[in-house]
Amino acid sequence: MPQQLSKEQLIDIAKEFGTPVYIYHAEKIEEQLNELNTAFKNCKAKFFYAAKALTNINILKLLNSLGAGIDCVSINEVKLALKAGFTPDKILFTPNCVDFEEIEAGKALNVHLNIDNISILERFGNKYGNSYPVCVRLNPHIMAGGNFKISTGHIDSKFGISIHQVRHIERIIKSTKLKVNGLHMHTGSEIKDTNVFIAGLDIMFEMAEHFKDIEFIDLGSGFKVPYYDDDVRTDVHDLGKRLAEAFSKFEKENKRKLEIWFEPGKFLVSEAGYFIVKANVVKQTTATVFAGVNSGFNHLIRPMFYEAYHRIENISNPNGAERIYTVVGNICETDTFAWDRKLHEVREGDYLVFYNAGAYGFEMSSNFNSRLKPAEVLVKDGKAHLIRKRDEFEDLLKNQVEVL
Repeated sequence: MPQQLSKEQLIDIAKEFGTPVYIYHAEKIEEQLNELNTAFKNCKAKFFYAAKALTNINILKLLNSLGAGIDCVSINEVKLALKAGFTPDKILFTPNCVDFEEIEAGKALNVHLNIDNISILERFGNKYGNSYPVCVRLNPHIMAGGNFKISTGHIDSKFGISIHQVRHIERIIKSTKLKVNGLHMHTGSEIKDTNVFIAGLDIMFEMAEHFKDIEFIDLGSGFKVPYYDDDVRTDVHDLGKRLAEAFSKFEKENKRKLEIWFEPGKFLVSEAGYFIVKANVVKQTTATVFAGVNSGFNHLIRPMFYEAYHRIENISNPNGAERIYTVVGNICETDTFAWDRKLHEVREGDYLVFYNAGAYGFEMSSNFNSRLKPAEVLVKDGKAHLIRKRDEFEDLLKNQVEVL
């Protein structure tokens, strides 16, 4: 049975720690990682958790204890990973548009480097030659993902070095003796069709002919999780089977054994997360009934930013009559969480829960309108642990310097 917290547990946590509050379920995260390990058991697969989805140090420690690696997109994420106990060989550093000093900082920490810029690659080769291997991030020119804002492998994307620049990369390798030990691509998030991965793999196999020292091919991630009740998810078991067959064929034809790497983020933590808010007001206008809650896109920006859907449930009145509400926040701009959503009757003071809130929820939150960031709670072995205190007023001023 899939791991899920009960309404009673969620209400108890909301009462104990207040709202708004983010809640993460440790056993669900473990279940998701186990599913990937099972799906890809016939591949030489490694999984690096995409830390950008959720960086609370306790989540990082949990995933380290479960045997995952970690993918970091900033030098501070690398430092957090080290603090959480990840060894450098289990850390992949995949930045973009950073200066050379940040690349050097990653090298100094002895982590895997993933370089996606010709000029940085050439500069690194000129300075370090073959003394430190790097992975090269390629842009496969594949349009994929559930929203243009999270599509990263198309021709207009800032990410990666175009596959049509492979001759340029080869010249850098030849002139600087640079060692390239891996090839990476990432087409986007929310990929429903496993054929996208297979198409990307075909391109990577073709690129591999140009790089004789590579030890792995990295397909990024983008595994989709369901948001609607009848929504689809990426069939990772089908994908695992197809990739095992493809890598076996490549190995026989090329006499080379390659590992396959992935960086799942949302797949591991999204469904493990819950966001609970309190209904402040129920406001009826001439056209709409609004359920106004004690949060806004300062806490959960995904609906306004990505048009993302989150299932919402009134856990305080689960048997109430169903009515139509537009769920909105309490900040000074339009911050609509859901238009015309059918919910069990909402009363002022009721708790509403947003499901699938573990990825890019708290991580993208802010103090807009000088509102305080919410608390975070981890449920493990049935016990709720506070893993981040709710902001206090003083936190709004702690880095300000008063000169007047």
